[in-house]
Amino acid sequence: MEIKKLLASEVFQVKFIETKDSLNKSKVAKKYREFMAKDVDESGDVPGWVLVVLMTTGLVTAIWTIAAPRLSAILKNSLDAMNGIR
Repeated sequence: MEIKKLLASEVFQVKFIETKDSLNKSKVAKKYREFMAKDVDESGDVPGWVLVVLMTTGLVTAIWTIAAPRLSAILKNSLDAMNGIR
């Protein structure tokens, strides 16, 4: 009697898992199709990325130009101090 119950429950579980998997697959496929339909043209964002790269390069160059003498002095003082420890 218990074996029959066990077999019945296993069959039920397998059927339940198969049904759940098929529902998930169809939902995933539907979401993928919706995503691909929306995301057709990505070329419009290129000028934005170019602007970001150019602005970042400009900022780094400006900050480096202003800070370079002070950074060089700090490094020189640190190295001189390390040489004095010997």
